Amino acid sequence: MQKILFTLLILIVLFQSCDLLVTEKESETVLEIISESIETPDWTEETHGNDVEPNYDVVFSQNEVLEFNIVIDSEYWDIMQADLEENLGQSTVGLPPGRAAVDDLVSEVSDFDPIWVPCSFQFEGLEWYKVGIRFKGNSSLMSAYNSGIEKLSFKLDFDEFEDEYPDIKNQRFYGFNQLNLNNNFGDQSLMREKVGADLFRDFGLVSSQTTFCFINVDYGEGSQYFGVYALVEEMDDSTIQDQLGDDSGNLYKPDGDAASFALGTYEEGEFEKKNNEDEADYSDVLALYDIINRDDRESDQAGWMADLEGVFNVDGFLKWLAANTVMQNWDTYGNMTHNYYLYNNPETGLLNWIPWDNNEALQDGKGTIYSLDLEQADDSWPLIRYLIDISSYRDIYHGYVQQFVDEVFNISEMQSSYSSYYTLLKDYAYAEEPGFTFLSSDSGFDTAVYTLKDHVEERNSAVDSYLGN
Repeated sequence: MQKILFTLLILIVLFQSCDLLVTEKESETVLEIISESIETPDWTEETHGNDVEPNYDVVFSQNEVLEFNIVIDSEYWDIMQADLEENLGQSTVGLPPGRAAVDDLVSEVSDFDPIWVPCSFQFEGLEWYKVGIRFKGNSSLMSAYNSGIEKLSFKLDFDEFEDEYPDIKNQRFYGFNQLNLNNNFGDQSLMREKVGADLFRDFGLVSSQTTFCFINVDYGEGSQYFGVYALVEEMDDSTIQDQLGDDSGNLYKPDGDAASFALGTYEEGEFEKKNNEDEADYSDVLALYDIINRDDRESDQAGWMADLEGVFNVDGFLKWLAANTVMQNWDTYGNMTHNYYLYNNPETGLLNWIPWDNNEALQDGKGTIYSLDLEQADDSWPLIRYLIDISSYRDIYHGYVQQFVDEVFNISEMQSSYSSYYTLLKDYAYAEEPGFTFLSSDSGFDTAVYTLKDHVEERNSAVDSYLGN
């Protein structure tokens, strides 16, 4: 009996000394954290508080590569790895070539939400406490994971664990609540995510702020250099409010067949609401779907156009379409049913098209919708096909194609930017290590930047030929 009591006492002491409990529930890894008080000596309202405006000058500084240090307890890291193994441990080896095969596999685990764990997040000598961190991504996450590459993308939430740690209630990072650390998957230039987002924004479209950074992660074995990442602003945290001034409208992140808006595809559940979830009002996206597929599109073109423009920012979509097609961004609408947001701007009552996830931009030879005439688009992409078939809309599209190369995507400015970024990133790119990089070699980075410079020349030439300049 004494031996049993002693064993029970040891178990109780171990339980009370540990702030986590991991269980298996319905084949999902569950993290339970015991609430406790912590010390926050670095906390100031400017750096950690929520009563300040987001500080873009600090967080998205454009003339340096930011350094972030992340410390994750080894127990938590093991939980994150077990979560990946449980949900993504399906090899892509042996699949038929092409993106579709990978996406079919990804669809099998599309409901997978990587587990959040707390970490210590450090920047310029300051610490942010018990910050929520998880892996992020779909096919990029699966592909990198099953290739044995540990340079995975992360999402950060600075008050994810405020219920368990009341001392960090409403913790922010210079005014930001959530941020994304994107791993530049498949991009040996390490630039496309940032450059693509900047090009859209420079063209007057809503697009997240980005900057370059590198991260070191200590998960119990000492600090490990994870390489160059793109720091990307979270759309439903600060982007909408900063660029449109009001984030109270419905914000959707469509994903799946319904994201094509093709006839017969509408499914409410595939229009993920990022806010206003309790209202469960999808009437705006349903109205767009109904109008775009209406029978009188050709017989009453003027009426159809008027109704479409009453629910959808058509001009903004055509502007995005022009920029997206000129730069050749294939992993989005027109080829893939994801990687965009829709926002119902309360000021206009119109759904606005917002680009997202640009690591596959600025390269040719991928996807199907990349010719400037958009002839490859069929009825399965009605927002492209039906609009471009109307001469007045096609003229607007052509005007934006010309404006984009004249004002934003011109050769001299783009090549100058690529040269500056090359100088900024070179040492950090060369320092990337096997197992934590998508670079084949140092020269792979050099070649990729040269390719970007050639690409902008080729696309400007293609625009001149297409528009008859």
